[in-house]
Amino acid sequence: MASSLHSLYFFLAIFICSSVHAANVPPSNGLVLPVKKDAKTSQYYTTLEMGSNRVTINAVIDLGSQFLWFSCDSYTSSTYNPIPCESQKCEKVKGFGCIGCSQAPRPGCTNDTCIASPYSPFENLLYPEGIAEDTLYSKNNMKVFELPFSCFHSEHLTGFAIIATRMLGLARTEISLHKQVADKFKLPDKFALCIPPDKGVGKIFIGGGKDTTTKLPLSTPLIINPVSTYPIYSEGDPSDEYFIDVQSIRVEGTPLAIKTSYLTFDKEGVGGTKISTINNFTVLHSSIYKPFTRAFVKAASNMKIKSVAAVAPFRECFRKDVYWRIYGENSLVKVNNNVLCLAFVDGGKKPRTSIVIGGYQLEDNLLEFDLVSSKISFSSSLLRQSSSCSRV
Repeated sequence: MASSLHSLYFFLAIFICSSVHAANVPPSNGLVLPVKKDAKTSQYYTTLEMGSNRVTINAVIDLGSQFLWFSCDSYTSSTYNPIPCESQKCEKVKGFGCIGCSQAPRPGCTNDTCIASPYSPFENLLYPEGIAEDTLYSKNNMKVFELPFSCFHSEHLTGFAIIATRMLGLARTEISLHKQVADKFKLPDKFALCIPPDKGVGKIFIGGGKDTTTKLPLSTPLIINPVSTYPIYSEGDPSDEYFIDVQSIRVEGTPLAIKTSYLTFDKEGVGGTKISTINNFTVLHSSIYKPFTRAFVKAASNMKIKSVAAVAPFRECFRKDVYWRIYGENSLVKVNNNVLCLAFVDGGKKPRTSIVIGGYQLEDNLLEFDLVSSKISFSSSLLRQSSSCSRV
């Protein structure tokens, strides 16, 4: 028997239920950066160069982080300039107060410097640090002068992949790389992201994307959570993260019986659906996760697919037979040679966000975040088009 799980493909289903429209790949221009996946941590990172000495920086990609930050413990550059506190630039980057240093001046140690707050999602901690400017160099020979970033001390890098002890923030802020590229080069404020699975090399296209024969057939609006999801914010600040308007979730064409209130924001900004490159797998509110897994297990059982013991952090796993034809590439994860698990985790009863679409569900999908038109366009799985992020 040749069974398939294509109708259980969650990533596609969630966007189809989100008011989709036709879209095309943006023109070929802007800054291009590589994307790789760290096998041990499943973190996605990019490589760039900073400063007059063109120091190589491997930075974890975070769609929810506000700006670039990295360890300056051994960083030297003649083009490094700290941003003065109480300056217009400090106000633009939403800095607060001043920071000083009692040691000899160096990158990350200057007086009267604007304070930023790099946030480590792996420790769930903020660290007040100075913010500065320097030149970024990309692999396609593009230079971004006076790019704001923050220094960070290496002892606070708990949880990062060994190869990537920095963070590249791509949130909806004035000092995110995509906004800086758009402003400095008069390009549209948009970026395309294609993240690879293990051993592949994807790309980030900042400032317009890339010409390719692959079409981005669908798009859905980006919506604003009216309450900030950053650890610190002022009253009235909206979230900088990327949310979409999911209206229903279907398995085998049947909508799940869930409260629609989970899919919207309450007055505290709780709820909704966001896209994350930091979460390894999609996280669901318990009241969504339970009916979703029940429906998936039932559909699998109807196709004679046998359940097996759970493998943490997953709760629903299945025996992998060689004759299966699986099209839901991002719905199941292979945990060993004989077992596949449903690649979704239970987020508990009171998560800040009801659905967080994680990195695994984004792999080998080309996505364009268009901040001009406030929409996200996507390819669906490139594997089903005989392509991949490594070939984009």
